[in-house]
Amino acid sequence: MTGGDHWARYWRDDDHQVEAMQAHFLDHVYPPHSHDTYSFGITDAGAQRFRCRGAQHTSGAGMVMAFNPDEVHDGRAAADLGYHYRIVHIGPSVVRDVLLDTTEGRFRALPLFPNPVLTDHALADSLARLHASVISDADPLVRDERLTAAVLAMARRGASHARPHMLPRVPTDHARREAARRARAMLDDTGLQPLSAEQLAEASGCSRYALYRAFRTEFGLAPSDYRRQVRLRHGRALLRNGRTPAEAASATGFADQAHFSRWFHRVYGITPGVFRLSGGPRQSARS
Repeated sequence: MTGGDHWARYWRDDDHQVEAMQAHFLDHVYPPHSHDTYSFGITDAGAQRFRCRGAQHTSGAGMVMAFNPDEVHDGRAAADLGYHYRIVHIGPSVVRDVLLDTTEGRFRALPLFPNPVLTDHALADSLARLHASVISDADPLVRDERLTAAVLAMARRGASHARPHMLPRVPTDHARREAARRARAMLDDTGLQPLSAEQLAEASGCSRYALYRAFRTEFGLAPSDYRRQVRLRHGRALLRNGRTPAEAASATGFADQAHFSRWFHRVYGITPGVFRLSGGPRQSARS
């Protein structure tokens, strides 16, 4: 939606039950309303004022608005230039599933936020990363990891029910190593195919969060990072055999050639084109 001095864009990830919006509003006024989700807004510029729980609140740049499910609020600009913000909506069932997974069924109640405006840089960062994964063609594993991180950030840092009993259990060293190795073997075998966090955890014999922690501890990478590495290595092999960067990108599951090239350069320090031509006797490997 665009027009005049305002614009808004909206995205849905139905598989993860997460929605995201990014907008700039100058004179738009939200009437009193509520969402059936947890809703977290990050004010990027300007300021917005809203009424919630019988009081007026203002969210300025860098602040996070935290609305519990079915919490009524309105909203309007609180600065002459309006406000620019991002918001993510996360279903309560998703929050429940993540907390059940990370605590192995030990959590007792969904978190509730006592304050609708928070100054919490760690929470803002985790929400921003989740938002970025929803509005882009991020790998499903990346979205799942960022969703888990965002839910844990909200439960631990901002919510009234974040108590020690919600901390995740850590598997024994032996179980951790075995789970991580099973996951790596599966990623090596299926790294070019679609794979969900649930499938990976089931094959590894532990919860999604336990696997994430175990994998990072054992191999120093998140599962999604390792899978991207598998794809990049396969892409290198294709380039070595004369395939073009566009063909390598398509064959290895990257969104497009630009995405493949960006990660290739980031990891290896040269472009796919330079790598492809480097096998000649007089080619330079300069990027």
